[in-house]
Amino acid sequence: MKKTPEQRQSISLVLEDGSVFSGVSFGALVDVEGEVVFNTGMVGYPESFTDPSYKGQILTLTYPLIGNYGVPASLTDILKSNFESDRAHISGLIVSEYSEFHHHWEAVSNLSDWLTEQKVPAISGIDTRMLTKKLRTKGSLRGRIIFDASVYYTPLQNDNINFVADVSIKEPVTYEGGPKRVALVDCGSKNTILKSLLARGLTVITVPWNFDVMQLDVKGVLYSNGPGDPALLHETILSAQKVLQEEMPIFGICLGNQILARAAGASTYKMKFGHRSQNQPCRMVGTQRCYITSQNHGYAVDTTTLPSDWESWFENANDGTNEGLRHKTKPFISVQFHPEAMPGPVDTGFLFDEFVTMLR
Repeated sequence: MKKTPEQRQSISLVLEDGSVFSGVSFGALVDVEGEVVFNTGMVGYPESFTDPSYKGQILTLTYPLIGNYGVPASLTDILKSNFESDRAHISGLIVSEYSEFHHHWEAVSNLSDWLTEQKVPAISGIDTRMLTKKLRTKGSLRGRIIFDASVYYTPLQNDNINFVADVSIKEPVTYEGGPKRVALVDCGSKNTILKSLLARGLTVITVPWNFDVMQLDVKGVLYSNGPGDPALLHETILSAQKVLQEEMPIFGICLGNQILARAAGASTYKMKFGHRSQNQPCRMVGTQRCYITSQNHGYAVDTTTLPSDWESWFENANDGTNEGLRHKTKPFISVQFHPEAMPGPVDTGFLFDEFVTMLR
């Protein structure tokens, strides 16, 4: 049911530096805490909200008008779903203006009702330009969405929480697709990664983040995207080291890039405010070829700590941070961006084909 702005409750975002941004609610009537981050994408909010990589984060959208095309149906069949998982993973949402009216041929709900159903609070009427400039200057900040701004605020220090354990599947699931079998280590994997593998005629065995993939009869392993600090994923890194020792083909995406780096002996670090958008330019190292990519990450690989038999494959054309790795002689590759897109350009979808050619 649509509500006019006059019918909505006042709500505030309180940051750890003491800043308060007030607006009106158009989501669930609950208080939440999380890391406040921003995404500069213009479209694709249903896909972004259901991306498990946003677990524990309050998302600010810089595009000024949100909600104008509603929300599509939530399907139990993930291979047909428009969502990247079965639920919303953002802790909260901040926008400049919420569109009360929506229109799209696939829409079955307005954004307000869907967020309420998903128990996600949302604020409109915020100066998102000012908020984004603050986050770019100070870096991502802890924050809380509250309905009573007079409540004493103590930020929740949860940088050491293993969010991957919350979003990963609990038991292996097999998706039949062809004679070659690969393992998809679910650290918070987007549905489109699975779809991209199946579309290339592979049988995919999706396994939990801490599963020992050496138990499986597979030709290769893909380490997925996911939320949080890769340094906390000790079991995943240990499993990846075993795969490296066996010289089995590996493909890492986003968090998977960081997992592969740490398994190889390199370090990772938390970025000031991360990359979250669908227009990040990435240059293939050693060439003039630049790709426009979809990204969602707050950590990066320190390439100065890479072993001598590894090399940087892609780098961000804006800030020079690492966007991909590859081994100089063995079938190990990874990228920090999202070649499966959704939302975003599909310019780098060919990387899935490269992974397929590596399979023995």
